[in-house]
Amino acid sequence: MMIGLILKQKGGQVICVAPHDCVASIARTLAQHRIGAVLVVEGDGTVSGIVSERDIVRAMAGGGEATFRMSAGQLMTRVLHTASPESTVQEGLQMMTDRRVRHLPVLEKAGRLVGMVSIGDLVKARIAEAEHEAEELKHYVATAG
Repeated sequence: MMIGLILKQKGGQVICVAPHDCVASIARTLAQHRIGAVLVVEGDGTVSGIVSERDIVRAMAGGGEATFRMSAGQLMTRVLHTASPESTVQEGLQMMTDRRVRHLPVLEKAGRLVGMVSIGDLVKARIAEAEHEAEELKHYVATAG
């Protein structure tokens, strides 16, 4: 299964913040939307980084309450690991495992953001795929005799 198909099913909406948004505001956005990460997007639409719950917790451990006054631009992870709509679920899961990330922005070849998938999205798709394969095998065995 391709990641593009997952985006067709779940939609391509991505919650984003601006580089100047403060961490307190980002935390509220994460809680409000019940998500684990937001992309940091420049005014021209360029994705410049990602801020996850993990980034906030790590900053809090080192900087305490002052962390809430930091901006997304100061806190974000700048190295983005991305997928394309043509990437397979297995490729996405492998990338997440290898790079220890839980969210992948999905970019078209021209670099345009078309969505974001989480590890939960990919695991759910992989389970559905495995269940479908099992049902096909059961049907084959039942009708082959």
